[in-house]
Amino acid sequence: MTRPPKPPAREGRVSLWRYLKLFRQDILSAQPARLYRAWMAEFKTPFFRSYLCNQPELIDLVLKARPDDFPKSDRIREGLKPLLGNSVFVTNGAVWKRQRRIIDPAFEGGRLRDTFPAMLAAGQGAVDRLAAHADGEPIEIEAQTSHAAADVIFRTLFSIPIEHETAGQVFDTFRAHQRAQPVVNLGALLPLPRWFPRFHRAATRHTAQRIRQLITTLTAARMDQIRAGDAPDDLATKIMTTPDPETGETFSTDEMVDQVAIFFLAGHETSASALAWALYLLAMYPDWQDRLADEAAGVLKDDFGFAEMSKLRLSRDVFREVLRLYPPVPMMVRETTCPERFRDRDVPKGAQIVLSPWHLHRHERLWDNPDGFDPARYATENGKTCLRTAYIPFSTGQRVCPGAGFAMIEGPLLLSILTRAYRFDLIAEKPAIPVAHLTVRGKDGIWLRIKPRG
Repeated sequence: MTRPPKPPAREGRVSLWRYLKLFRQDILSAQPARLYRAWMAEFKTPFFRSYLCNQPELIDLVLKARPDDFPKSDRIREGLKPLLGNSVFVTNGAVWKRQRRIIDPAFEGGRLRDTFPAMLAAGQGAVDRLAAHADGEPIEIEAQTSHAAADVIFRTLFSIPIEHETAGQVFDTFRAHQRAQPVVNLGALLPLPRWFPRFHRAATRHTAQRIRQLITTLTAARMDQIRAGDAPDDLATKIMTTPDPETGETFSTDEMVDQVAIFFLAGHETSASALAWALYLLAMYPDWQDRLADEAAGVLKDDFGFAEMSKLRLSRDVFREVLRLYPPVPMMVRETTCPERFRDRDVPKGAQIVLSPWHLHRHERLWDNPDGFDPARYATENGKTCLRTAYIPFSTGQRVCPGAGFAMIEGPLLLSILTRAYRFDLIAEKPAIPVAHLTVRGKDGIWLRIKPRG
């Protein structure tokens, strides 16, 4: 039986320095195979202890029952600080809660309806761009999905298409920033004291600075439009004009730059990854691709609007299954603020608590056929149960991704638009190999052939 590609697990025990080398190459294949069955695993080093938790009850404890006792680890901040600054993705406590009070209203249901035309336009833009490549020749599809996801972000956030000069520069510079592997930083791997210098690569510092300069240009211009009363009613305007209900304060321009950086990182990078893997899996399973294309042809009429999204049921389940097999953010790290006891083990204060959607979503003791591609599983009792207890592509609890609802509209919509227009086929000599640095991507890209459908 053909199965979706999965990176090999690490063989046996390795030294810390060997682990760090493997981690740098790929977060996933650096981990041992036992994590696909373990409820909990402890990792000891001379510098820190970490505990990977797969048991649903422990995940609920950390993310839902007592989230304030398990803040985000500063290790993540270390790698991403040059780009994200003090954004909502890396903050904790009162600062984070204030940021979410301002951001969350922009992503409520009514606002999603308002952003839908921009998503639709971005989808058509992706179809138009792919027309030049629909000749059956090999094409690296991640580059195309990255372009499409960036277009969605700029259209919904700033009401500008990816062809806009500044938007295009952000997109190009961000791709260079990805190649610098910012999360693989010494401070992200070891608990260094605050006074110890953080040695970010020159490429990481340079690209992050350039991206922030470009975002500052867009944000400052929008602030001027808001003051003049002629700003478009998009996500940026909504976020920048929403006061904190407790203090009445809005984001400053500098604060908004931090938030736009994470919107682009999270909304663009993760969506591009998920869409590329979705197209690859549909090429691997052409029967599912044909079924999805048939659904899209029946639903995506000239009068298609937000209300009809509920009719794309198959597309939603396909996208949901892609997020299970290839969660864009494969691991999340929290930190204990006091001593804990997990599964009869003492967990010291300051320990790292690793929650791995990658391992949880493929856990052999939870999911039926955990490594298989089966969008129909969500109609089964096992699928329904695991969806509630063992499925966290957007995290869960109070720190659930504010854009989760946005992503679950964007993903199925773009998938339907693209498969209605084109057929995607595998290239036998270019299999996709998943690796994870910041998100789960193809080691050498994700290559497909594209032809017009019908």
